[in-house]
Amino acid sequence: MENIKTSVELKEAIKLLELEHTYKGQLLKEQLLLVHESLKPANLIKSVISDVTSSPYLVDNLLGATVGLASGYLTRVVTVGSTGNAFKKLLGTILQFGVTNVVAQHTDTIKSIGQFIYQHFLKGENRNT
Repeated sequence: MENIKTSVELKEAIKLLELEHTYKGQLLKEQLLLVHESLKPANLIKSVISDVTSSPYLVDNLLGATVGLASGYLTRVVTVGSTGNAFKKLLGTILQFGVTNVVAQHTDTIKSIGQFIYQHFLKGENRNT
């Protein structure tokens, strides 16, 4: 700011500062309303859902974890069945965790193998018929 030398300049400077204060106060109120609106539970849920659905990495990770859990469970059901043997149940649980971890960590490799098998073997059979 410039040096104020007269009372008229002082009054003008005060008016300018008051206008600036009013403007910044209005901006602050609008920002506060936006923050209040965004922190409502419904808007938080919408935001999380849109973030989850728009993130390809998260969707891939979630899909990989789901496939891993399902394949681990199926492995346990197939190996253990409805046996009452405690050792077999323990072995089935360990096998389930192992299969779940391997499948969840290597989803891209498993997907590539599946695509290879489909393209070279299954798709080839459809062309011959």
